[in-house]
Amino acid sequence: MLVRSLVRKALIPHSLPIMSKQQTLGSFFSSARASASAPVAKKQKIEITTPELTPDPKTDSESEKDKEVVSESPNKPIFAVDDAKQLLSKETKESTHVPPISNSKPIPYSALADVFEKLEQESARLKNLAIASEFFQEILQSDRPEGLIQVTYLMINRLGPDYEPGLELGLGETLLLKAIAEGTGRAASQIKADYHRVGDIGLVAQQSRSRQPTMFKPKPLTVPVVFENLTQIARMTGNSSQARKIGIINKMLTACENQEAKFLMRSLEGKLRINFGEKSVLVALAKAFVENEASKRNKKGTAEALVQAEEKIKVAFSQTPNYEVIIKTALEYGIQNIVEHCTLKPGIPLKPMLAKPTKSITEILDQFQGEEFTCEYKYDGERAQLHLLEDGSIRIYSRNSEDMSERYPDLIAVVKAMKASNPNVNTLILDCECVAWDVEQKKILPFQVLSTRKRKDVQTSDIKVQVCLFAFDCLFYNGESLITQSLKERRSLLKDNLEPIEGKFQYAKGMDSSNVDEIQGFLDQSVKDACEGLMVKTLNGSESGYEPSKRSRNWLKLKKDYLEGVGDSLDLVVVGGYIGKGKRTGWYGGFLLATYNQDTGEYETACKIGTGFSEDDLKKLSETLKPTELSKPKGSFVYEKNNSNALPDVWFEPTLVFEVLTADLSLSPIYKAGAANYGKGISLRFPRFIRIRDDKGPEDATSSDQIIEFYERQANV
Repeated sequence: MLVRSLVRKALIPHSLPIMSKQQTLGSFFSSARASASAPVAKKQKIEITTPELTPDPKTDSESEKDKEVVSESPNKPIFAVDDAKQLLSKETKESTHVPPISNSKPIPYSALADVFEKLEQESARLKNLAIASEFFQEILQSDRPEGLIQVTYLMINRLGPDYEPGLELGLGETLLLKAIAEGTGRAASQIKADYHRVGDIGLVAQQSRSRQPTMFKPKPLTVPVVFENLTQIARMTGNSSQARKIGIINKMLTACENQEAKFLMRSLEGKLRINFGEKSVLVALAKAFVENEASKRNKKGTAEALVQAEEKIKVAFSQTPNYEVIIKTALEYGIQNIVEHCTLKPGIPLKPMLAKPTKSITEILDQFQGEEFTCEYKYDGERAQLHLLEDGSIRIYSRNSEDMSERYPDLIAVVKAMKASNPNVNTLILDCECVAWDVEQKKILPFQVLSTRKRKDVQTSDIKVQVCLFAFDCLFYNGESLITQSLKERRSLLKDNLEPIEGKFQYAKGMDSSNVDEIQGFLDQSVKDACEGLMVKTLNGSESGYEPSKRSRNWLKLKKDYLEGVGDSLDLVVVGGYIGKGKRTGWYGGFLLATYNQDTGEYETACKIGTGFSEDDLKKLSETLKPTELSKPKGSFVYEKNNSNALPDVWFEPTLVFEVLTADLSLSPIYKAGAANYGKGISLRFPRFIRIRDDKGPEDATSSDQIIEFYERQANV
């Protein structure tokens, strides 16, 4: 697979779009060398000096009052040393033109906006990495290196770690358009018309601000001021919160110059669109620290040191996904020592280990030949990471690190009771699956039942759907991280120290066997027991450690329904809808689905789906999606513009993710998923709706890289 991937990538013309975050090993081979010699294809620069707005080139049609502080959040890994050398080269550095940072003053927001502009306009990934890392290094060499924390969060369009509640941006377009109108003195109707024509709220703000005369020049915006204001806006609630949010936005907008307004409004919308994903941010941080530490010794950073630093910062982040902790630790101990100091800690959710799909029991036996492995039920529920903290408090996190403790007060009560009966257990992190449970018949209920539970303000007395927590791994116990220990050891520790409670807390049902007939029988039984199939895991040895955030072949998933298909379901984003006919009149009768390109932040269309829905499903989906209708496709949608069969009747804001089954995958001239690799997109044949993935956001959907991998595996079976 790796060899095929390298050959395929080597044959791709340099001008084709870049792949997404979750890349295969060696994905920089040849692309970096090409970038050194080939001219860079720049996106058309948007002029803002004329009174007319230029359409977005990415789309063709497209209580006490809070204190207002106004002016005074896979990319390809560089495993190849040659590519690291290219990134560190003099030519790459000299092409960045990063604005200097003052030693004594806060970081100007204009400097960050300038970097955003360069990233948006640049198409070569190595140069984008160089631009970001050079800016980071400027900050590290200033008197305020901790300013890198806020800059990093603003670059990923977040205000803190995922597990901290109340820090979400993503304000609605209605509020933002109103803020632009009030802040620039233009008519709301003009602002709305401009937005419908351009399709980019940031460009509308930038152009509107450029027309606005000011009697007195406000103090320039700084990164700390913008960050604090955005944080206040995110946390505002109550009846007057909208007016207060608009007030803060207006004051910041008045202080904006040049492209500051564009990126400020995009940040507020939650769509920065700078073609620079989070894993690229980690690589840029690694490079900045390597070069900064080398410069203190009057030396230059080496490619080998960069390769090591990249791997270490990714390992550290997978265990401690908090940029403040990561950056402060690197400042204190050095980037090469970061893993030793960023280890698991209850209260900070780690990124979960994921499984690779497989299509047959014989494939499992081939993969685990000569190794011990175990089979476990794959439960049809919601991934849950259970944390018992040193102070006795209990937190439950989703697969996306969202704190969902308030959603499951009944589980919190169960764990408290378990803690009381097991006084030797002080701290703990468990990997589990939360499923709906029929108390009377003592059996698992489908995920659809679990999805009917309230998600907010849940009171124990109001709970109608009971749940059971099935634990399958122990990652931390009494102050010690266990992820480097074998699964066999972790499983023994789990079962030796926690007593199951029927219907409340149980171990995942498992079987250790390498007999084909026994595995087949266990698979059949799992389906009878209302499970999706089996998880098959390496049980012993160095390969059986827990690998946070990785989709590893040391874990395989075997689902009954997928044995003759692609090998797994796909989780696709709903970006469009088709008006229903006949019995479906009055509702959406079908939907346009897309993969998410984690490198570009774009949604690439993959199929139209209309089967698998009940009438009730369509009614509820129509009610849910109606408020998210768009007047034109977003600039981040990649679709076939010249074929009417590819165009939906309505476009949607990407909010919902469907789990979809398919017979197989094929190349299509109509759809665009993974088109960078083949000239044609990859599409699903005979897709069928399974369920809504409430536990996944649009950016967690099947990536363009993943659908390419599925297609290649299918072609080589």
